[in-house]
Amino acid sequence: MNFDRIDGAGYPLAFKVRGGRRAATVAGIAPARDVFRVEARTMGGHQKEVVVSEGADGATWRLTSDEGAILKGTDLAPFPLAFYNAGLHADFVNRALAVARARRIPLAITGITLNNQYFFNGSFFRGTGEGSAEAVTVQVRARSAAPRDEVMRVLEAALAASPAHAAMALPQVNTFALYVNGRRCPVTRVAASTAADEHDPFKAHAGAPAPLAGAAPAYEIVERILRPLPEGGPPAMPAEGRVPITIPGESVLRDATGIVATTVAPRSPGAAFRITCDERPDGGEAPSGLAMIAAGIAFCYMTQFTRYIEHRKHKVRAIRFVQTLPFTLAGDIAAGTQKGGLEPVDTHVFLHAEEPDEVMQNLLEVAENTCYLHAALRSSLPGRVELDLQAQ
Repeated sequence: MNFDRIDGAGYPLAFKVRGGRRAATVAGIAPARDVFRVEARTMGGHQKEVVVSEGADGATWRLTSDEGAILKGTDLAPFPLAFYNAGLHADFVNRALAVARARRIPLAITGITLNNQYFFNGSFFRGTGEGSAEAVTVQVRARSAAPRDEVMRVLEAALAASPAHAAMALPQVNTFALYVNGRRCPVTRVAASTAADEHDPFKAHAGAPAPLAGAAPAYEIVERILRPLPEGGPPAMPAEGRVPITIPGESVLRDATGIVATTVAPRSPGAAFRITCDERPDGGEAPSGLAMIAAGIAFCYMTQFTRYIEHRKHKVRAIRFVQTLPFTLAGDIAAGTQKGGLEPVDTHVFLHAEEPDEVMQNLLEVAENTCYLHAALRSSLPGRVELDLQAQ
């Protein structure tokens, strides 16, 4: 078995590693705070692996990511922004169904369209590049016997109650720690973490993650959908100027109570992926949308490290992260005052390298500047809802 390739062990692209209780922020009944934890590593090229824990006592999932041919990846697993898009879909559905239940309003969601728009600005080669993100519109197709204005109030309350959408709506000053060859170094170019030292995650584990026995889900969590490549091969990723990156996503409910399947098909050549989340109050067959949000942020940041290391030919042998994301809920769902939140994301970066600390500091800063999801986290990008309503 080759555990340094996504397909090297013969495991699915995503699976449950450990069982646990439903995180209170996912169940969504009362005020809550859960710290989701991500342990991430590069596996060679643009292949990456994370282990995501849904709060202190929640389930733990292994997810994998890759890039398409446009970034010279192998396209075997979803690109990072696909996870984030799927998380926004699924967590919104969670909140919409919960608000409708609390208000006793009949609601059947038949589909959602949600497109993310990002931009790369500046020059990647000169290290002046910056990522940016735009606010999203959640386009909901639904059936209900309730009046349209009541359904709209449910959906608007759901958007406000979603911690995933709060990650875009509420600007954060995220924090970072840097370890080089096992030694914690001062952080000067981004906001420094005040947290205690973390352990290098994949030194702390006895072995590579493996599927939990007897935990095979009814649905495959991540499915790869092949699409034909254009003649002449994929274009190169532009490294300078203002480059738009559009991530379109479509979701349906595989189960009316909260199994959400999102298909993300990038505008660039390469495979599409169907990502399934379990948002049922008593669920646990697939990761929650919040777990996908956490994974997507780690994957995206790691991609920027890898790209810049490749370009500058830095002697870096391994990249690993520990990332914590405190998701919150406040207010009352039935009264319509529930608010989702996300406190600053804390990322500890472990690098093994033959380079001076100054080079590693620069990597930390450049990767944060170019990461599209860290751009979304530090921006104020409140979303909006559109409704296509049919009578039930």
